[in-house]
Amino acid sequence: MLPISTRGSSRSNSGPRCEWSRGRLLHTVGVNSIAAQPFSTERLDLLPLRVEHAGEMAVVLNDPALHAFIGGEPDTEQALRARYERMTAGSPDPAVTWLNWVLRLREADCLTGTVQATVSTSGDDPSAEIAWVVGTPWQGRGIATEAVRGLVGWLGGQSMAIIAHIHPDHRASAAVATAAGLTPTDEWHDGEIRWRRTVEK
Repeated sequence: MLPISTRGSSRSNSGPRCEWSRGRLLHTVGVNSIAAQPFSTERLDLLPLRVEHAGEMAVVLNDPALHAFIGGEPDTEQALRARYERMTAGSPDPAVTWLNWVLRLREADCLTGTVQATVSTSGDDPSAEIAWVVGTPWQGRGIATEAVRGLVGWLGGQSMAIIAHIHPDHRASAAVATAAGLTPTDEWHDGEIRWRRTVEK
């Protein structure tokens, strides 16, 4: 998904698709219908990611501290634009859909971060892997928790596990995941703990 993740989660013309209504995934019916839709929480508007967001987001994410758990350094506006072009073009895997949003804080009318979900419908255990990042100036205000709760609610109402991968030392992300109803498992992936919220069928 090319994410800036919690480390610190277009379909083809064949196979199943999922149909959305009012932010709810209703049922599997065909292809090419899963798409990020705008929705709102108490303080935030979650807007589908566009390439044009790169300029403002390059400023929001311009803090090396955001990479403490994933390595690397902040993208330039040009690099972020290229990243967003790849992300908005969609997954090359017909069984995987990339959903991405930017977070706009309504009161200040500015972008503050992103959330994303990689929806996989292959196999017997469909899942959505979520990830999030909030710019340093807006941390400590509950924005990540509010956004991730909203995302989990938007993804809810279907038989799909929601997962996230979190560095064991990243207490802030662990707190966000807990608030969104995810719990840590004994599974590890690339040095991170897999957190999971299972929706019963």
